[in-house]
Amino acid sequence: MIKRLIIALILIIIVVGGIVGFNMFRSNAIKQYFANMPKPKLTVSTTVAEPMTWKPEIQAIGTVSARSGVDLTVEVSGVVRNIAFKSNEKVKAGQLLVQLDDAVQRANLEAEKAQAALDEQNLERAIELQKRQVGPQSNVQQAQAAASASASQVDSLQAILDQKRLTAPFTGTIGIPQIDVGQYLTPGNVVATLQDLDTMRVDFTVPEQQLPDLKIGQSIRLGLTGDDIKFEGEIIGIDPKVDPSTRLVSVRAEISNPGGALTPGQFAQVRVELPAEENIIALPETTLTTSLYGDYIYVVMPADKDGKATNGKVDEADKNQSLVARQVFVKIGRSSEGRVEIKEGVKPGDVIVNAGQNRLTNGAAVTIDNSVEPSQVKGNQPGSGPQ
Repeated sequence: MIKRLIIALILIIIVVGGIVGFNMFRSNAIKQYFANMPKPKLTVSTTVAEPMTWKPEIQAIGTVSARSGVDLTVEVSGVVRNIAFKSNEKVKAGQLLVQLDDAVQRANLEAEKAQAALDEQNLERAIELQKRQVGPQSNVQQAQAAASASASQVDSLQAILDQKRLTAPFTGTIGIPQIDVGQYLTPGNVVATLQDLDTMRVDFTVPEQQLPDLKIGQSIRLGLTGDDIKFEGEIIGIDPKVDPSTRLVSVRAEISNPGGALTPGQFAQVRVELPAEENIIALPETTLTTSLYGDYIYVVMPADKDGKATNGKVDEADKNQSLVARQVFVKIGRSSEGRVEIKEGVKPGDVIVNAGQNRLTNGAAVTIDNSVEPSQVKGNQPGSGPQ
């Protein structure tokens, strides 16, 4: 009985030992396989860092308004007898827009004109009698005073009559009528808005640090979105003081508005053009990755037989060349039109990854495929790829 028990125990030990030994052998074999397995190459798209002509600009957001724009109102009270315009009609300076009831003023004017004519005749008669020395000089003076008073009264009544007419102060596009025929108007009641849409202006602000870069007559570009900056103009005014609460400076520019594409009250993207700078290294925004430790890029470099990066030259045509991606932290500067200025960390000729870097780690093996640029891939923002 004891002999059988010993034999069973030995068999159990042998089986367990075999299982443990097999698992240890398998684990070691798996480790050896993965340790000796070549790292897969990741496909990336690249761009070459080259010095370029940099056109710096000041970016801002402004509000568009008409160069000339007013809310029209009448000067005196009265009942509307005629509305002589339609919505969105182009009107000329001096054109009649609204006629108020002026029957009483016309009657008063006609009566005063008759009196003025009579006073003028009396003056002529007094002058003639004085020439014949049959009338005193005092009669002439009285007649002159009466004639002058009548003429002044005619002018006064004519001015009152003119105030019953609302005319366009300048050429422009008039809006929706805010009144009706028969309505009693008082000064301050808005009749309609009149806007000169041929030339627009935009008001925007810039930080006080950029005030020295601004000057009257400086060119600007403007658009309703950052991807469509098609309107051109120039700065016509710079506020001579800095707002102490915001540390911003107010600026005004004037822009031509062909076809009336801009509408007063719209927000717009403003770009103030600064003098061009030469030999600036600027990379597409897609090359840059931001982390808690700073901004970095991946530079593609040739690799030696051990997979270490070397300082050799990358030959994109050589499909057998071993390449690795090296993580490089950079110091960035200004940005414009999808590009970022690189102040430190990149030198001319470096091959920079601009697509596929989200899968990369420092020293990862890569292969280059530039058949499709990032700007052509659906989902990327226009202008964010190589230019």
